[in-house]
Amino acid sequence: MTRRPRKTTKPLLRDDGAPIQSRPIRKRNPAQPQLLFDPMPDRIEPALAKLLTKPPVGDDWGWEVKWDGYRLHVHIEQGGVRILTRGGFDWTDRFPVIAKAARALGPATMIIDGEAVILDEHGRSDFGLLQQSLGASGNTPGALASPAVLYAFDLLYLDGHDLRGVEYRSRRHLLEDVLDRQEGAIRISEEFYADPAALLEEARRHGLEGIVGKKGYSLYRSDRFGDWVKLKCVQSEAFMIIGYEPSPNPAIGFRSLLLAAYRGSELAYVGSVGTGFKEREVLQLRKLMDKLPWKRKQPPLPYDGKRKAVWVQPTLIAEIEYRAWTNDNRLRHAAYKGLRDRQDNADVYRMTG
Repeated sequence: MTRRPRKTTKPLLRDDGAPIQSRPIRKRNPAQPQLLFDPMPDRIEPALAKLLTKPPVGDDWGWEVKWDGYRLHVHIEQGGVRILTRGGFDWTDRFPVIAKAARALGPATMIIDGEAVILDEHGRSDFGLLQQSLGASGNTPGALASPAVLYAFDLLYLDGHDLRGVEYRSRRHLLEDVLDRQEGAIRISEEFYADPAALLEEARRHGLEGIVGKKGYSLYRSDRFGDWVKLKCVQSEAFMIIGYEPSPNPAIGFRSLLLAAYRGSELAYVGSVGTGFKEREVLQLRKLMDKLPWKRKQPPLPYDGKRKAVWVQPTLIAEIEYRAWTNDNRLRHAAYKGLRDRQDNADVYRMTG
């Protein structure tokens, strides 16, 4: 049945030429329900994945590739875009391609959680290539802009709604809707529902760092609560550089770097790394260490080794890949991956026991 058009008793346009006025706005009745609106957080501490040696029990887990790059939160606001590191530093200028892609997602307001990476010729994230693109030298001044892309894996805020109290599965669906299969500088980190042991073996076969699992019904909680877990094909952690073993050939720079981790609040020696360097990296690192405030013959921590060393102020943080630990807490088969920028707020490894 068709509805008859209503006759307008007060037409919008009148013939008398009198000015058109809107109805006076009445004060809001406080008894009426209010629309909920959450202001966008200025910064959110990221949720972190807990390292496990075997997959968790249960089937409510989604699995992704563990990307090897820089953790970022991309804030898309009415006033523009901000790209914040895990430590809260604004690196918008250092990731211009990601920033441009984020602006194209507007006018919606949102906070996207993800990892900035550069892929090698085999499609694997390469931390060394990312560091080279940023001109990473342990100091932000003079840093370069990177053509990195962002693999997004969570959505923390969307158009006036703080999503941290929403379960992960729903946040993931919203993120997929927002990105809508984009393949540009911001793309979805693909999720798999499969046997994690089989996925880890597949990751190992393709030379990936590992996999990350997220509990479907979990809320977004900052820090390391076990709602997110990681399984690694190889171990990779951040260690403090406390010195270097000089090379007989001064033109080479050094023979190896001496490393430390935290035991409680104090640094403890964990061995050295002498492989994984490119020639240019060795010379660059030597220059950086020579610029540190002090060098001395005495170590900055208890040391019973026999190496002839030049000790430096514990300032520079290196990402080190290794296979295992010895019984006396030394790294086995260590290889240098890159220098962490201090503003990245990388966790220096903490020893237990």
